[in-house]
Amino acid sequence: MKQEKLETISNLFEGNEIRSIWDSEKEEYYFSVVDVIGALTDSNNPRNYWNMLKKRMTDEENSELSTKCVQLKMKAQDGKMRETDTLDTKGILRLIESVPSPKAEPFKVWLANLGSERIDEVFDPEIAIKRAISYYRKRGYSDKWIEARLKGILDRNKLTDIWKEGGIREDYEYGILTNEIYKEWSGMKASEYKVYKGIRKESLRDNMSDIEVALTDLGEIATRELAKEHKPYGLKQNKKIAKMGGHAAKVARDDIEKNLGKSVISNENALNYQYIAESKQIENK
Repeated sequence: MKQEKLETISNLFEGNEIRSIWDSEKEEYYFSVVDVIGALTDSNNPRNYWNMLKKRMTDEENSELSTKCVQLKMKAQDGKMRETDTLDTKGILRLIESVPSPKAEPFKVWLANLGSERIDEVFDPEIAIKRAISYYRKRGYSDKWIEARLKGILDRNKLTDIWKEGGIREDYEYGILTNEIYKEWSGMKASEYKVYKGIRKESLRDNMSDIEVALTDLGEIATRELAKEHKPYGLKQNKKIAKMGGHAAKVARDDIEKNLGKSVISNENALNYQYIAESKQIENK
């Protein structure tokens, strides 16, 4: 596992300190289980509490949660790096559901409400669209930008539908093809582009300039039309078409930069915070 930027997230769980590690390859946080247990219970020994809970979950509940733990080194109270059980975000939420403590109840209510909202969206998808629009408005995006963003999502789905017709089935294959487009016009894979912009789990397109979004869209639309025309099948043939689509965006980028006299690739993002490597904390800009 390639790990990047060991950090501590403070002021979580009513001010309790929850240690975490960011895995840049999987784009996922891993949280210390004993820290979460300590925040949610009155136990004087969270490690023993976790060991007993693991045994109960394995023996009585037939839960696989304990097997999903990843042992990672984190800084202990004595300042030394020691291995400790960690879970990703999904695993931590599942852990909260399993902790029989009054302190865990607010989290359980929140999870129940969240599940209810998602079920409502299955019956009425417009609810999800309205939620997305509200989310973007609260973050200062204009209605014109939001309209273009939603259209971009639809265009992206059209491309993945074409890829599916061309024999693409696995998630990693979609990722490979997307990276072919990005690498061809920007010189970076999507994950590398996110690192360049200083973002992690945040959406790359939400943090692009108008020109960057336009070039991304152009690369994907060109790939879609080329795939419809040439009908590639399988990963190898689709990679070739994706590279051709990305090249169309590269030609446009080169022409724009020639006239602008500067690069259109920007490390700017739309966040109101930044990840600081030195302190390993999230800090307000």
